[in-house]
Amino acid sequence: MGSLSRLKTLKRTSDWRTLRRNVQFNSFRADRSFVASVTFGIPSDIDLRIQPASGPLDSGGTHFRLDYSAKSGDLERVNQPAWRQMLGRGSQGFNPNLHRYLSSHASSTQVPRERVECVIVGAGVVGLAIARELSLRGREVWVIEGATDIGTGISSRNSEVIHAGLYYPKGSLKAKLCVEGKDALYAYCQEYGIPFKKTGKLVVATQSQQIPMLENILNAGKSNGAHDLRLLESNDVRNMEPELECVKALWSPSSGIVDSHSFMISLQADAEEHGASFAYNTSMLRGAVTKRNIEIHVGSTEALTPSSGKGVDAVLCANYVVNATGLYAQSFARNLDGLPVDSIPASHFARGCYFSLPGVKAPFSHLIYPIPEDGGLGCHVTLDLGGQIRFGPDVQWLPELTNSVSLFTQFDYSVDPKRADRFYSEIRKYYPSLPDGSLQPSYSGIRPKISGPGQPSADFLIQGEKDHGVRGLVNLYGIESPGLTSCLAIAKTVHAMLMDQEC
Repeated sequence: MGSLSRLKTLKRTSDWRTLRRNVQFNSFRADRSFVASVTFGIPSDIDLRIQPASGPLDSGGTHFRLDYSAKSGDLERVNQPAWRQMLGRGSQGFNPNLHRYLSSHASSTQVPRERVECVIVGAGVVGLAIARELSLRGREVWVIEGATDIGTGISSRNSEVIHAGLYYPKGSLKAKLCVEGKDALYAYCQEYGIPFKKTGKLVVATQSQQIPMLENILNAGKSNGAHDLRLLESNDVRNMEPELECVKALWSPSSGIVDSHSFMISLQADAEEHGASFAYNTSMLRGAVTKRNIEIHVGSTEALTPSSGKGVDAVLCANYVVNATGLYAQSFARNLDGLPVDSIPASHFARGCYFSLPGVKAPFSHLIYPIPEDGGLGCHVTLDLGGQIRFGPDVQWLPELTNSVSLFTQFDYSVDPKRADRFYSEIRKYYPSLPDGSLQPSYSGIRPKISGPGQPSADFLIQGEKDHGVRGLVNLYGIESPGLTSCLAIAKTVHAMLMDQEC
């Protein structure tokens, strides 16, 4: 499936178009492989043709073929690595970077070093929001993503809920960024036509002893700026949701759901339209803090192995680096030589499984949440924009992964059907008529936590130079729920931090 930049569309035809001076195009993907964004400014005596490589697009780091010939008729062929930056032109439309590259024919004996302004590592929803924010501010942005597409990790394995800011301590980043992010997200969806729905949310107390906890959530939400909350008696709740059993509920009318994939595609397109470049199947192997910048060694994801340390295709020398790698944030930081180790928080991981209710008419039209539990918000009811219902996630701590995840760790997203046994008992506390055998395994996600079992839930941790002493670096740790809701506000926070660290 091809996706061409809105800056300038290049249509793939059977007769390859000849592209002359100052051709601009962005990225297209074929078979989920990436072709790099480039802007060429070429001397007038060179004809340039770009066509898909004959081999697999992601093999050997070569993603497209660049044919050029001088007017004398001599023809040579070179392979252009996808990561290579070709932005910037000299006098008369001449691109010195391209000229040097064509002249040297990209000697394979030395790993190329590329100077870039901003590198964002990770193309989940938070990384995409940051890329958009920085590119809108006129920054030169490169996004490095180890997977074959955007949002394949945490961002595609959540409830797609727009949170109102109910659960978080007053003054925390989660509280501040969730409330700001919710308003920004609704406005963005309205402006760009992203599918969403303000479904509203009911947080339910199923036992009288839970009512004080419900009141605490009400007070916390109001102190965070969610002023539309109100408590409902059981009769009022029954009028809204006849199938719902509770003694009292907290009503949050501004909670909702969003098509997170459409949202991420829009963020990517917005970033690309303002000059951002994306490199998929590209991983950071190691990095180093130098006196002048931060060096990130990158290569094809498939070529990187934990034992050999080989496969580095390029060294990106960046003024600014944003670590938005989610589950791999601590691992990224540990591989960055020169970053103080004591600035890296402990990492914990909790898997959450979802079960669907196929073949049954959805019993609810609103989001239904129980009282929060250790590590999560309880086994709640979420809806998608098609009206399908899901239950989850539960919380399964993964102690074997604590502080041991590396850049090469592969996470297990399988859903054990036996976990449905616990779901039935939890769900029937508020939905007693759930039929036996009706739940089917759906999907799972893993939360990147910086607090462990039995500990108070940790706040977002967004570190800049004041926290770790490295100019130009922002690390994002523990960006779990409400990360989707908060992403636009997180992006503004990261931009402000980087501008405070002007290189």
